[in-house]
Amino acid sequence: MSTARSDHDAVVIGAGHNGLVAANLLADAGWSVLVLEQQEQVGGAVRSDTDVHPGFVHDTFSAFYPFAAASPVIRDLDLEQHGLRWQHPPAPLGHPFPDGSWALLHPDRHDTAAGLDGEHAGDGEAWLELCRTWDRIGEPLLSALLSPFPPVRGGARLLTRLPRAGGLHLVRELLTPAASFGAHRFGGRDARTLIAGSAGHADIPLDATGSGVFGLIMTMLAQTVGFPVPEGGAGRLTEAMARRLESRGGRIELGTEVSAVEIDRGRAVAVRTRDGERYAAGRAVVADVSAPLLFGRLVASEHLPTRVRRGMASFELDPATVKVDWALSGPIPWAAAPAVAPGSFHVGDSLAEMQRSLADVAAGTVPAHPFMLAGQMTTTDPTRSPAGTESLWAYTHVPQGSARDGVEDGPVRGVWDHDDVERFGDRMQDRIERLAPGFGSRVLSRRVLGPRELQERNASLIGGAVNGGTSQLHQMLVLRPVPGLGRAETGIGGLYLGSSSAHPGGGVHGAPGANAARAAMLHARLRRG
Repeated sequence: MSTARSDHDAVVIGAGHNGLVAANLLADAGWSVLVLEQQEQVGGAVRSDTDVHPGFVHDTFSAFYPFAAASPVIRDLDLEQHGLRWQHPPAPLGHPFPDGSWALLHPDRHDTAAGLDGEHAGDGEAWLELCRTWDRIGEPLLSALLSPFPPVRGGARLLTRLPRAGGLHLVRELLTPAASFGAHRFGGRDARTLIAGSAGHADIPLDATGSGVFGLIMTMLAQTVGFPVPEGGAGRLTEAMARRLESRGGRIELGTEVSAVEIDRGRAVAVRTRDGERYAAGRAVVADVSAPLLFGRLVASEHLPTRVRRGMASFELDPATVKVDWALSGPIPWAAAPAVAPGSFHVGDSLAEMQRSLADVAAGTVPAHPFMLAGQMTTTDPTRSPAGTESLWAYTHVPQGSARDGVEDGPVRGVWDHDDVERFGDRMQDRIERLAPGFGSRVLSRRVLGPRELQERNASLIGGAVNGGTSQLHQMLVLRPVPGLGRAETGIGGLYLGSSSAHPGGGVHGAPGANAARAAMLHARLRRG
């Protein structure tokens, strides 16, 4: 039997960063806001913990936040007034090669250019020209991408700047796959690999449309705002958001699992929890949960608009994830140390190997040589572990569901139980060992989080999908999460999707949450009018 609880203007489902952004904006507008979170701490996929080894902090999910540094939404929250402090690594990004050389992206673009020119003459000036292009289009491009669809203001500014940045030639280049984008601009291996590796942060194949512009955005963010991290752990970012919300009268209830959104005459009016509580929402319900959790589960199918019900039948998750956290007794013993230590680095012997790894995942095969993204967290933020040690992580994508091993007679069965993730963790560790002989001898403790473990820690990471749905072009913009949406509105009055399943997708920039809050406020004004 349910019990009634006090009414709020808005109930937000989920205390991930998008939910907290939405809650803060609504509270700023004078709304009474309640946030309900299933886990016992705020953060969603922006959390940290000390479970791997005593004295070590590891980010449970995401770690580096260039989008947060560039996001007007997060910047305007002024979270530094609520305890947030940013730390920057000596270099944002690096890529080690088997021959001991490194491709490095330095904090200063001229230093990056000098290194690239040393590997291939002419690539330094080509890098600076790419940076100048970004100077012209970067701000309006990000504004257009992070705004509700269609992006009227950001799109208009972008159109006015395109002619001086290359016009239609640049548009064509932005639509070029990442592997080709780098080859068109650069003659050497290093610049091409940095761009392709950055494109690999999403699940777009390197030979597919969309990967080129994503690789450009990530490398240019690294070059302009860097790859910062919250001092003390990723969770400090969302904890600051929570403190800000509470300072404005908002409430957060942890350990509270929402089981249903109550719909009355086509409008969301309340949410119900697993333990039988009912929380009325006078103006809006904002859902910071993945689309498959909201549509058909929290909202019963009979309440869904036809286009949503049909669209969700073909909704595509992004690939699953396996993440390894290490507590190291010392720095990574690189066979050849880089000139400047990068906070984040990519592991892939060559562009061709990276392409094969991503293609294997798309084909349902567990990569024999997984392309990995990794982070040296103590190098970036000395508070993460005792002096002289290193808090390290690496993650890679694997197929959703059952899969076959790309290694003939390999030990990974593709069912992602404990044995599977540990054996695949061995494979990932071996990749670093080849670049840093003796790496294994410095491992004090190791934790491997596979698809099941990730979903247990965050129900929206279905099957270990960390992006709220594929980032490929067929499920972006007006097609996200289903054709015809592309905005926070769901087709149900008062219900707004404010998670990475909504446009513009994944990344810690707060745009889905902000878009949902602004849509809720707009519709509330229209109802009053």
